[in-house]
Amino acid sequence: MATPEEMMLQDLLGKYAGVQVSPAYLRLYPEQAPTASVFANLHERLNALFEFMNAKARTNRHFNANESRELLAVIDEIRDCRAILRRLGLDLKVHEYYTQVISDCKAFLSESYGSEIPEDFPRIDLMRYEPVFLLPETVMHIPDRWKSVKLKMVGQGAFAIVYRYADPEYGKYFALKRAKRNLEEKDLIRFRQEFEMLKALRFPYVLEVYRYNADSNEYTMEYCDATLDDYIFANNKKLTFGIRKRIALQFLYGLNYLHSKGHLHRDVSYRNVLVKQYDGVAGVVKLADFGLLKERGSSLTQTESELRGTILDPTIRSFKEYNALNEIYAIGFVLSFIFSGRKHINACAGAARAIVDKCTVLDHAARYQSVRAIIDDVESLAANASELALETPA
Repeated sequence: MATPEEMMLQDLLGKYAGVQVSPAYLRLYPEQAPTASVFANLHERLNALFEFMNAKARTNRHFNANESRELLAVIDEIRDCRAILRRLGLDLKVHEYYTQVISDCKAFLSESYGSEIPEDFPRIDLMRYEPVFLLPETVMHIPDRWKSVKLKMVGQGAFAIVYRYADPEYGKYFALKRAKRNLEEKDLIRFRQEFEMLKALRFPYVLEVYRYNADSNEYTMEYCDATLDDYIFANNKKLTFGIRKRIALQFLYGLNYLHSKGHLHRDVSYRNVLVKQYDGVAGVVKLADFGLLKERGSSLTQTESELRGTILDPTIRSFKEYNALNEIYAIGFVLSFIFSGRKHINACAGAARAIVDKCTVLDHAARYQSVRAIIDDVESLAANASELALETPA
């Protein structure tokens, strides 16, 4: 059974199917099938009526009643055609010059006794060699459908709940992050700030966000299949050194980009790094959960009594003093987990262990001073079995 939109299109095309149209107008719409005859017919009728109006403007300035009604009818047909095509996801464009002429004509057209053409009404320049009606292939109406899909909760934290939903148009999963209802105003501000900062970031290894709904304090974002925690535990025996190194570098590239933009994540952990999985064990790392993210110059700083974060540098006394070196401490724990598959900080061996130790040393002067420096050392790691865990993970 045809949909209402399909029936509307059939009726529209049927209305003009038996009407003769001059080839001079059909040639203007070679790429607009099946609506070419519709557009050519409307174009031809507009030009005939505008030409008659030009002639009347030179004499008694009286536009006859029949022609007035015909022009009003054509204008209505254009409006109806546009509405039908909009239902089909197509945005009909009328040339801006003819759009203005039509608007000016509507101001004086009358269905009875004809219409008086205003003294200051200019002569209409007829469009004979370019189309008046356009259906750009790049224009498509996207209906607001995401509110009506079924949500499945896939995770939650202190501030928000994350849901997964299947988009029927794209046939793929997206995620929805919704602030919890009992949040204080300052935490709602931070939640919105998280979205705004993510929206401003565009990098392969940073989670992409799409739209914020202020009415329900939620936003849509790309969906990832697993946390780094779950991904490694599920695939630990399949992960070669090369794969682990690639995961580590993606993680570091993301943080280096973040730091280069003047931001600190402040909650780097195994569960705030996500993995978008593909066939086999292939995956792309995405930095996520920026609820504690600190922008340079921001006034939203936690007090000493409000220290938060999964992996905290023991040398830090308050988030007010949090800096890149404190973040590098947490990076060391995540790198150790990536290379060993174990959360014990001493699980790595060889050169990988040396990198982890330099990230987590308590003496800040001996610690890595930037993520870029860590990247340089990880990139130089050789694919050697000694770089893997000291013990075979269970």
